[in-house]
This record gives sequence, structure tokens and C-alpha cells, in this order.
Amino acid sequence: MIRFILSFFGGIFTMLTLGLAAIALSIGAVFWVYGRDLPSHESLAQYQPKTISRIYSGEGRIIDEFAVERRLFAPAEEIPDLVKQAFISAEDKNFYSHAGYDTRGMAAAAVDAVKSRGRDVRGASTITQQVMKNFLLDGSRRVERKIKEIILATRLEETLSKEKILELYLNEIFLGQNSYGVAAAAQTYFNKTLSELAPHEAAMLAAMPQAPGRYHPVHAKERVTERRNYVLREMMENGYISRAVYEEEVEKPLKTVQNGDYESFKAALPPRDYFTDEIRRQLSRDFGEGEFLTGGFAVRATIDPEMQVEAAKALRTQLEQYDRGRGVWRGTGKTIPEEELGSEEAWRAALAATDVARDIDLEAPWHPAVVLEIGAERMRVGIEGVEETEAEPFHVPREDISWIKGSFADNFKRGDVVFVRRMTEDASGDFIRWTLRQVPEVEGGFMAMDVNTGRVIAMQGGFSYQHSVFNRATQARRQPGSSFKPFVYASALDSGYTPATIIIDAPIEIDTGQGIWRPTNASHQFYGPTPLRTGIEKSRNLMTVRLAQEVGMDVVASYAERFGVYDNMGPYLANALGSEETTLFNMVAAYAMFANGGERVEPTLVDRVQDRYGKTIYRHDQRVCTDCSDPTLPAREAPHIDSRRDRVMNAITAYQLTSMMQGVVQRGTAAGAVNLPVPTAGKTGTTNDAKDVWFIGFTSNIVAGCYIGYDEPRSLGRGASGGGYCGPVFQRFMEKAVKKYGGGKFRIPPGGHFIKIDRFTGARLADDAQGPNVVAEYFRDGEEPVFGISFDGGFAMGANLPLFDEVPQGGREVTTSTGRKAVVGPKADFGTLSSGGLY
Repeated sequence: MIRFILSFFGGIFTMLTLGLAAIALSIGAVFWVYGRDLPSHESLAQYQPKTISRIYSGEGRIIDEFAVERRLFAPAEEIPDLVKQAFISAEDKNFYSHAGYDTRGMAAAAVDAVKSRGRDVRGASTITQQVMKNFLLDGSRRVERKIKEIILATRLEETLSKEKILELYLNEIFLGQNSYGVAAAAQTYFNKTLSELAPHEAAMLAAMPQAPGRYHPVHAKERVTERRNYVLREMMENGYISRAVYEEEVEKPLKTVQNGDYESFKAALPPRDYFTDEIRRQLSRDFGEGEFLTGGFAVRATIDPEMQVEAAKALRTQLEQYDRGRGVWRGTGKTIPEEELGSEEAWRAALAATDVARDIDLEAPWHPAVVLEIGAERMRVGIEGVEETEAEPFHVPREDISWIKGSFADNFKRGDVVFVRRMTEDASGDFIRWTLRQVPEVEGGFMAMDVNTGRVIAMQGGFSYQHSVFNRATQARRQPGSSFKPFVYASALDSGYTPATIIIDAPIEIDTGQGIWRPTNASHQFYGPTPLRTGIEKSRNLMTVRLAQEVGMDVVASYAERFGVYDNMGPYLANALGSEETTLFNMVAAYAMFANGGERVEPTLVDRVQDRYGKTIYRHDQRVCTDCSDPTLPAREAPHIDSRRDRVMNAITAYQLTSMMQGVVQRGTAAGAVNLPVPTAGKTGTTNDAKDVWFIGFTSNIVAGCYIGYDEPRSLGRGASGGGYCGPVFQRFMEKAVKKYGGGKFRIPPGGHFIKIDRFTGARLADDAQGPNVVAEYFRDGEEPVFGISFDGGFAMGANLPLFDEVPQGGREVTTSTGRKAVVGPKADFGTLSSGGLY
């Protein structure tokens, strides 16, 4: 009997042993099969998360940020224990004791699934398993994925420490509102750093991983609060906080940025503008878009925030002035439907959802508004972000639209979305009325940079970045017109010509192969033999064409390419008048080389780029201090700085050209618009039919340029000119720039001497000569100028076309219809007609 009992239990034991062995072998086989081709977990030791690239001003202030996933990486040692404890309590209370998977947790999840008949299925994944799922696997709920997850989790636990695993998790996890990782989430929800979080705030963050899409702190406030309180209770039960702290924290209301309880971190950032977007474009080109948007770069920009504001104001003022001068109301083109105008709450919601620019500040911030009532003498509007008061009623009086053709009824209808701004007294700032505004149809660009370093201090690519992100300073290719002429004159000066050289200003006929081209001066007049200086001061087209022909267009093209105006300029005579398109960015950078004495300067919007580890991977300033570390350097002697810049033109040529361009500002085509307290040089440009107008000018340290024109080129109208339109933009900006950066006399290079000449005739004058016709020109030593020789470019004169002196010297006396006598000019002939050239 005993033998039978022993045999019976022995059989049962054998069966159990064999069964357990079979189960173990089966489990082992399963894990062996699924563990063969798993991705390597070892790469996680070199984890580089996708982090935000930030742009800083020179003062270290964040001015913009770019990211695919908004993440701020926080090393494990910088994450407070409170935050770690909150997530461990919410997601994996046995984190520090398990080996990658939690058997008890999985068993509890299985029991719950059986009890609920499949309705309550939870993953029971540990933090280590979640790391594997987020980094190396997909998010499916299949058994196969779970097995792989467990295998990888056990391997990872053998490779990395618990703190490193927690660091991976807390930096990678998505927590809603485009926030990845706890550091970014703390900023997004509370505008706080991790160390500033209270227990209830840390608990709220720990509540988010369960359902970040559904746990919205405003729309699902009760659900989020309930989950937060659950996490706080778990923290108490795990011994991380006391019961007293739990009871205090659980009673606190749910306060977030999204609910308006805290100011958003975005409030400290200025609106994105053309400058920072151009940095994004250029660094994406240089480093790759993916690397820039995910690499966590720290970019130190060259921008001067104060001067950027002035640049925007200067350009916007001129564009609006031109637009209002046309007297046409176009509005925004946006309308709010009648059914959404019934209540203030409704129209405010509709207006907030309307896509219009909100980054315009000219005289005062521009506010989107909606037309509510239209009367004969006034129009009532509703204004976004402003509460109506008795002192500032939402009315626009009839006098405000005196610049527009027609009445309120002719130009507006109920529901129209418009812009308004406060009009105030200049002296006291007292409110006058709300005034209507509109974004001009005409556009333009402006840019300013340091002539010695190439650092761009301001850039405005249009009236409003939010209205149009197209950067007209760097992306728009336009005809520079006469602003290109200095490069023709530079090639001539380097070829042996002097500022006193005489060039014939007379009509020209050129057979282009497609017809006869007859360029003409802007005045449609001819001035005969004229010194080179006067040719550039008065922007004479015919002199420029003759000079280009004399020097050779291949030489002119090589100069333009050397200065970076073009990559491959066509050697056609029309291009001497600026008919080939280029960018404002290229032109301003080229003019900087005139100002700095003829040395190459590379324009840049970035001083330095550092990677996520703080290593400098780009630095613009390549200058070297040759004796900064020399202990024998005298106390009052400055060290020598080697600029390492190539020379693109002779220093004397650069000074001669600068002196001639000073004449443009003093008595030439920019004389009425530019008047600064420091020496200033520059050149205007106006293309054929005034489709584009330019002015580029410089002082001893700052160069700035402007162009204005329609995006789809068409005439700006009769009388439009570079001096008249872009000159004031330059003047407004440079008045502020000179106050901040100063300026001085242009440096005179060695190796030359001054000779006084008559600027009208080119004749040499005595050293003590004075008067409005006297100018001191700088000549190279050993180069005795020859006076009295004229150059005509080798052109034959057109038939019956006068050689020079076509300026009317008198006229005919006639009797008018009123019986009075009047003098009219001589009759125009073929030679005085415009030939469609650029001026």
C-alpha cells in the first residue's frame, strides 16, 4: 500500500516536473525565437533626444526657438526627486526593485482583464518597458510586442543604471500640448523650472502620460484633477510625501497657463520675424533641416533688437505713406458671417479665429477689428483684445477716411475684418480716436550691417512677417537700377581712370541684334563732356554706358562677381545700368566693401552656433589677435588684430569711390532725402518705369539699404525715385543708428594726395581755391592726372543727334489764351525721347 501511494505521488511529481520543464522550455523557446532579431538596446547609452534649437540675441535673451518636438533635455541629476517620485508613483511603484518587468503588476492586470471580460485592459508596463516601447518598438497591444518589450527591458536593466533609464523616460515621454519631457512640460503648463514645481504640480505632470491627448487642463479639468489626486495619494502611500502634505496639496485648485492662471513662456518671446526665420533657413541649408530642428543648437544672432524695431518702423512708415497716398481701400479681404455678429462673445470668438497679421506695430499696435455698424458720419467696430470704454468708444469718424475715395458705405460692409490702432496726441499721449489701417500692397526690404565684421544688425523683409513670410531682403531678386553703377565706376578707377576724367554725356545708339537700343538720362537731357564724379552724383546713364564700353563689360562683370553681387553676370551693356536681377542682401554686403576700404566681408546673421553639449561648431569672427598675449606690449598701445580678410579692390580706389558717393548725398540724387550728422555716402537706384526704387548708403561703420516695389513688378507711379522713397527709410533708421553706433570720417589710405578740381569741367584749380564748384579729389602718388581729355566709349553718334549741350538754354515766347506772354522750351526732337533704359 505504501509502495502504491509513493508510486502515485511519484507519478504526479514526475508529471508536474515534466510539465514545468515543458512550460519552461516553451517559454524559453518563445523568448529565444522573439529575442533573435530585436533592435539593439545599446544605442540608448548614446541617447540624443530631439531638442529645441534656440536663437539668442547678443544680450543672451531668447528671441526665437525651432523644434519638431518641443523638448528641453534635463540630465537625471538635475531632475528633482519630487518629480521622479511622482512619475514612479503613477507609472511604476516597484521601479527600483524589479529587473525590468513587474510580475505582480502583470498578474494584477490579467486579473482585472478577466474580471471585466476584456473591457478593462491595461498594459502593466514598467518604466523600463515603456522606454523600450517608445524608443525601439511600436505602441501596439499585441502579445508579440509585449514579449519583445520584456526581453529588451531585462537586457536594458543589465546595461544601464536605474537613474539613466529614468532619465531616458522623463525626457522622451509625451505630456501633451506639444511638450516632450518633463522640463518642457513644466514650462508649458506652469511656466516654471522643474525645481520650482510644487507636489501637486509634479503630480499633474505625472498624470499626463496615461492619456495626454484627453487630459487637457481646461477641457478635461475634472478628469485631470482626479488623476492628479490619485498620483498624490500614491506618493503618500509610497512614503514620498506625508499625509499632512497630501491633504494640503490635494485641496489646491488646478492652475495652469492654459487656464490663464500663469503667463505663458511665449509671452517673453517676441513675435517671429524675418530675421530669425532667415537664420532658420540658412542654418537648415548649412547643417541640414533635420539637424537644426532637432539638434538643440544654441545660436547667438547678430541682431540688435533695438535697431530691428527701428528698421521695421522706418520701412513700414514709408510703405504706408505711399499706400495711403493712392487713396484706395482694399482691406484684409476677410469677412465674418452675419450669424456670428449677433453677440459680443460670438464676434470676439470669430475674430480671434480669423487669420490676419497680429505683429504690426506702427505708431501703436494694430488690432484686428470687425465692422458692426455703418453710418454716414461714423462706423462702429468691435476690436480684438480691447474692452470698450466711455473714454475710448469703438467708433471711427468720417474724417478718418478722408484719404479714401468714397464714403463708409462705398468701402465697407458689416462683417468686414479691418485693422485699427489708437491715434493719440503727440505731446501728451491722450487718446483722440480709433483710426483705420491696412497692409500696403506695395512691399520692400531693408537691411543694415557692420561694414567691418559683416554682422547684420537689422533686417526687415516686408511690411509684416505674419502677413507674408517671403523675405524680400534675401529672397526677392530685383533689378538694382542705378545702384549698380558704383561697380562700373570702381572697375574704371582701377583701370586708370580718375574722378576728374572727362566722359562724354551724349546720345548713343546701340544695335543689340534685336533692334536699336537708345539709352537716355532720367532727365531726357544731355550734358556734354562731364567729369566722372558728376556722372555718379547725378546718375548719368549715358556716361555709365560709355564708361562700361570703354572699360569692357567683361571687366565690369568680373568686379560685380568679385563683390558678390552676381554669381555669373551677363556681359551686356544694359547690365551696366542694373538690368540684371540680384538681392538686397548681396547689394548691401557689396557696398560694405566700399566703406571698409576694399576688403572682403562676409555678411552673417549668426555670430556663433553651439551644439547641445555647448561645443562651438560655427564661429563667424575669424580675426586673430597677434600680440594680445605679449607681456611686453606697452600699456597704452592697442594690440594688433589681423582681420584675415582678402582685398577685393585697391584701397585708394575704394576711397575715391566713397568720396564720389558722398557727393551723391551732398548734392546729387539723394541730397534732399539724406542728411546725417556724420559723413555719409550712398547711391540711389530707380529702374525703368520706376518698378523698383533703391537707396544703399553707409557711414564709416554701418551700411544700410532699402528697395521698394510691388511683388509683381509694376510702376510705382510718376515721380517715384530711389532718393524720394528709399532715401527717407535710410534717413529714419540711420538717425537712430548714428546715435547708438556713432560714425566718423572715412579713412584716407596712404599713397595718395589731394588736388582741387572744378567738379563741372574737371579743370585743375589752385590749392587755395574755394566755392561750390571746388572739390578736392584724391589721386595716387606718382600718377599725374591728365586734364582735358574726353572719352566717348568708341560710340559713333546717331544721325542728326547733337553731341552735347542738349539742356534747354532758352525757349520761344508765345501768347497764352489769356493774352499773357510766356516762354516755353524748345521743341522736342528724336534725341530727347525716352528709350526705355534704366535710371
